[in-house]
Amino acid sequence: MNATKTNLLIASVLLLNIHAGAQKAKPNPVTAIKETAINDLQSGYDLYKQTALQIWNYAELGYKETNSSALLQQRLKENGFTVEAGVADIPTAFVATYGSGQPVIGILAEYDALPGLAQQAVPEKQPIANQKGGHGCGHHLFGTASVAAGIEIKKLIEAKKFTGTIKVYGCPAEEGGSGKVYMVRAGLFHGVDAVIHWHPDSDNGVTMTSALANKSAKFRFKGLSAHAAMAPEKGRSSLDAVEAMNYMVNMMREHVPQETRIHYVITDGGKAPNVVPDYAEVYYYVRHPKRKDVVEIFDRVLKAAQAAALGTETNMEYEIIGGTHDLLLNKTLAVAMQQNLEKVGGVHYSAAEVEFAKKIQSSFTFTAPDVQNAAAVQPLKVEMDAGGGSTDVGDVSYVVPTVGLRAATWAPGTPAHSWQAVACGGTELGTKGMMVAAKTMALTAIDLFTNPTLIAKAQEEFKQMIGDYKYQALLGTRKPALNYRD
Repeated sequence: MNATKTNLLIASVLLLNIHAGAQKAKPNPVTAIKETAINDLQSGYDLYKQTALQIWNYAELGYKETNSSALLQQRLKENGFTVEAGVADIPTAFVATYGSGQPVIGILAEYDALPGLAQQAVPEKQPIANQKGGHGCGHHLFGTASVAAGIEIKKLIEAKKFTGTIKVYGCPAEEGGSGKVYMVRAGLFHGVDAVIHWHPDSDNGVTMTSALANKSAKFRFKGLSAHAAMAPEKGRSSLDAVEAMNYMVNMMREHVPQETRIHYVITDGGKAPNVVPDYAEVYYYVRHPKRKDVVEIFDRVLKAAQAAALGTETNMEYEIIGGTHDLLLNKTLAVAMQQNLEKVGGVHYSAAEVEFAKKIQSSFTFTAPDVQNAAAVQPLKVEMDAGGGSTDVGDVSYVVPTVGLRAATWAPGTPAHSWQAVACGGTELGTKGMMVAAKTMALTAIDLFTNPTLIAKAQEEFKQMIGDYKYQALLGTRKPALNYRD
């Protein structure tokens, strides 16, 4: 081979190597889309923080979230979503839609507060006077992050990065009101390919822990009033009936499956000790990892109520308030979400935020994890355990493949439904964690829009887990309990 041919051959090989290197170095288009989403969401941080803290200040209870729902709807409308309000016979529920065609991806948003947890955004217990509730479960962050993720996906569809439909579901009254159950029952999730959600917490991780199925009711007893000293024999005490019911249920605890949880509060026990109460009410929750067992145990609680009425010569009526399924997990989607959460990373505190978190932890009666745990991402759990709480997301998970995460919006170790959670949620500890969730949900949605195989695999797993079960709401055909907090 002469020198000319040799040089030509060497040049050709070099050109091929350069071309191959360029091809190899070419960025993955999905990776580029995700980077755009992360940066764009962060650029909107101030607006989303303002939105979340406004809802934190509203602190509206279940089915009364008029201002909170309106604010989230406004944000969505400003960004080109079509919003249908008042869905499923619930004034504060909505569905916001952008795009067309498949896939259809849903994102759940919550925004209800809890009663009796009004608290200032300070690391000492300081209630807010004359305020009925507080965001002890962080739903002000929940709703805002979900709306932020939905808006980001809308922008990417608008920019023609991919095609499909994004839906943001405004879900009221998760705290005992079973808002999503009515939305499922109304068929609002028909045709949706996958649903994404999240929840505020004290660490970062993808949810592979189920939830307890739950059925709740208010039992109301009516008796006869009389002077408790001068004519007690002429009275029939409705409070006696409540106490008799509670006594029987408490004895029943020995004879139910050990995973069962039963809670009650007496919501009305009379007005004066010297008047035999002619009306009393007790509010019950019954929980178990399996929906079938919840129904059976609830029926036994009902028998205790009937027996109490018989023994005290009072009349009993009951109203089903809520009913939720256990949470059906989808490992296919969880693995994808875990990768995105690890890409986003946890929450990094400033020096002042570290000090705030440590002051919160000093109020605990137990040893708290290290404050820096907020910056860590927990590994994905393989086992699908039953959890200790309940959520109406469970009902959604029984009609469409569903995946969720938790993000560190509270100082590590902070229990939900506490004044400490309310306090953290009113600061940047909360809003920084909110953005971890918003980014992770957006990235997971991008995977679903750009990878049809992921949806197909998730739906196949869903079908195998659901088996031949036909969804039925545990709360029956009742209308939404819009006044359940009254």
